[in-house]
Amino acid sequence: MSDKGKMWVTEKDGIYWPSENMKKKAFITNPDIFEEAKENPVEFWAERARELIDWFDSDWERTNEWNPPFFKWFEGGKVNLSYNCLDRHIEDKGDKPAIIWEPEPTDEEKEVLTYTELHKGVQKFANVLKELGVGKGDAVTFWMPMIPETAMAALACQRIGAWHSIVYTAFSPEAVRKRMEDAGSDLLITADGFYRRGKVMELKNNINDALDRVEAENCIVVNRADTEPTMVEGRDHFLSDLMDGVEESCDAEPLDAEDIGFLLYTSGTTGKPKGIKHSVGGYLVQAALSMKWVFDFHEDDVFYSTADIGWITGHTYTLYGPLIHGGTTVWYEGSPDYPDLDRWWNIIEKYGATQFYTAPTALRMLIKHGRDLPEKHDLSSLRILGSVGEPIDPETWNWYFKKVGGGRCPIVDTYWQTETGGILLTSLPGLGPFVPGVAGTPLPPMNYDILDIDGNPTEKGAVVIKEPFSPGMLRGVYKNPDKYKEEYWSRYGEEIYFTGDEGIKTEHEIGGQKLFKILGRMDDVMEVAGHRLGTAEIEDAVQEVEEVAEAAVVGKPHDVKGQVPAVFTILIDGAEPSEDLKGDIVRSVRREVGPVASPGEIYFVSRLPETESGKVIRRFLRALLKDEELGDMRTANNPECLEEIADIVGYNGPQDVSGY
Repeated sequence: MSDKGKMWVTEKDGIYWPSENMKKKAFITNPDIFEEAKENPVEFWAERARELIDWFDSDWERTNEWNPPFFKWFEGGKVNLSYNCLDRHIEDKGDKPAIIWEPEPTDEEKEVLTYTELHKGVQKFANVLKELGVGKGDAVTFWMPMIPETAMAALACQRIGAWHSIVYTAFSPEAVRKRMEDAGSDLLITADGFYRRGKVMELKNNINDALDRVEAENCIVVNRADTEPTMVEGRDHFLSDLMDGVEESCDAEPLDAEDIGFLLYTSGTTGKPKGIKHSVGGYLVQAALSMKWVFDFHEDDVFYSTADIGWITGHTYTLYGPLIHGGTTVWYEGSPDYPDLDRWWNIIEKYGATQFYTAPTALRMLIKHGRDLPEKHDLSSLRILGSVGEPIDPETWNWYFKKVGGGRCPIVDTYWQTETGGILLTSLPGLGPFVPGVAGTPLPPMNYDILDIDGNPTEKGAVVIKEPFSPGMLRGVYKNPDKYKEEYWSRYGEEIYFTGDEGIKTEHEIGGQKLFKILGRMDDVMEVAGHRLGTAEIEDAVQEVEEVAEAAVVGKPHDVKGQVPAVFTILIDGAEPSEDLKGDIVRSVRREVGPVASPGEIYFVSRLPETESGKVIRRFLRALLKDEELGDMRTANNPECLEEIADIVGYNGPQDVSGY
């Protein structure tokens, strides 16, 4: 019997619970799972690892080793992510679609890669990498769009034990160069270009200068848009040429569970991006469990995640998660509003997607410009809706639930980070409850808490994770163990992981577990369109402009993107504020970081609020932009500057900032 159009939730007093249909289908329906997992969390993970994953050797030396703040999982076990995504499915699912690729141009045909076809392509790509000298432990940088070759390249790296480092295409060539240098990568995989809102976005020609500066040895180019890019003989190679005649067979390398599987750079509180290290085995187990439980994912499902491969969501739930379970994943190359605002709804209807996973930023844009468009499409194939990247407000939640899900589908509001590798907090489809604006409970056996400044449990404060930690969490910051300790294990000591986010324990609960509401970042990291951007990296780019003496960047609320970067700038003596200077600042940020970090506002000020030691107090700037209470302004060494800044930004908050 078809699942189309079934009711998956019931409502009581504005809160939603799984229906009988959902309970019959869902993997987890008994709330006792929370207590059962807590009894022996390490053994819980060992059982899940053997249940969900095919190991070359599952007789690991120990399931868990904890030397605060470092830990290991399944050490000595042998496994391969590519094998688990492909080889183990070939016999039973070889002819089944693994990836359905939707190009942006509507006059191009979709491409369907079966498991057999993807398997062959990955093996050939792996042999190409090996012929170029890539081996286990080598870093390979990607600057790639959402095209099938990107999936092949990632799985090929996993196959031979190379570390992929994938950079979002909206980041600049300079940002790619910095990440290549940090990773010690001398190979870039890119494309000539790709389509975005009907235009070709060139990649290869834009990266040439950065490749020269980083002294790359090889660059593999996928010819996606026929742009005839400039190619340097001996260094640059079209993928089609390299694949021609290469061997089709390449065995998956048995890797130790604690070998590094990939690097993914994320913004931090310094100008230099952090290379987050994820292990092969732990990440694989976490991805498999969260994909299955959170999305109630069955092998006949068609999963549509709108996340780009350049972000952790794209890694775990656009690529690896669905393939681990032998399902089908939908990849779309372009923009959600091209050629019309209903492009996503067309894709769901066209391919019968059963799960849809996206960010509140995108939903708010579609609400603003196409509020009723989902109702013009048959979206009855959907069973689960997901939200990711930032807290989802109740208004957006309700539109998503009613218009996209037809009031039938639960929304799993997922909270996690690049550093955690996979979802660690949400409401499970077979348990609920689903509360607008509330994320959910820690997944069994995760131990989340909310602490005050002194480290005591509280109702509102810092969101932390306590031991035992998920196998999928980061293994460190590449080449910087001190940064790993400082960033994540210093706020409350070396045994408590500090997420950097603020949250509230709500009155709602399931299985004795309180539901958490996530409020947003506490540190100097912004959530822009669902993406984490470090203020320091943007500040460094602003200060590249000759006329700028000092700059501070904070997130300013935005009704679609959630936040946009707001730049407060002090100019050198003799420089005058102007629109041209604002343009120079914007261009510098776009060049050094990328379009995704473009400032939404630029304010010229004479001073910035500082501590006695000279550190800028950004919380005052954030409060002024949000029209909120600033608190005791005497904590600043120069509180008188706040009156000037309040006038410039048009502060209408409750506090009198004059008198200094």
